[in-house]
This record gives sequence, C-alpha cells and structure tokens, in this order.
Amino acid sequence: MSTQGRNEARVIPLRPQNAPQPPVPKEPLWRDVVGGVLRRERLAQERTLKDVSEAARISMPYLSELERGRKEASSEVLAAAAHALGLGLGDLLSLAQDDLVRHSQIRRSHRRSAAPTNGLCLAA
Repeated sequence: MSTQGRNEARVIPLRPQNAPQPPVPKEPLWRDVVGGVLRRERLAQERTLKDVSEAARISMPYLSELERGRKEASSEVLAAAAHALGLGLGDLLSLAQDDLVRHSQIRRSHRRSAAPTNGLCLAA
C-alpha cells in the first residue's frame, strides 16, 4: 500500500523537464517536392524513365536528376515533363502544392506535440 494520504494523487510528469526535444522535420526544397511528384506520377502510370524522357525530349539522366531533386528545372522543362505524363504545368504545380501543405501540417503538429508542457501533469 502507498504511504501517501488517502486523498492524495501521485503526479507523473508528461515529459521530463530537461528532456531533449525531437527535431522538427526540415521543410523540403521545391525541387525535391516537384521531383517527387514527377516520380510518383511516372510510377503510377507504370512508365519508365526512358519512355517519359523521350516523350518530354529530355535526357534520361537529367529526368532522373529532376525526380531525385538534384536539379532545378526551368518552367519549360517542367512543362515538357508534365505534358509527357499527361499533366498540364498547373496540374504538376498543384500536386506539388498539395504535398507542401501536407508537409506543413506535419511540421505544425510536430511542433505542437514537442511544445513545453508548462508543468502540466497527469494524475495516476
């Protein structure tokens, strides 16, 4: 039995006072987001890099670099890649925006969950 009084609750801190906070995920670069959309759309269509690069008239190594976020593409190149995938440039950018919004929501919720507790505790 506990040595605590009958009407006393044991208090358990939600988080240790000086516990290190997990890092907030980094915001992605635009080229990473757009490249991810290009790759996701290509794979969803079950098409090869070679097929899409030929349709877009972009070299296969360059398209691969775009998909991996290693290169910044001009609007002309992005439009060509989008059209090769049956998308308009606006569609490509809209999908990229959706990804950025999702990432921002994750970052926001992560920051909220990592916020200090201001001494709040749960009673056990």
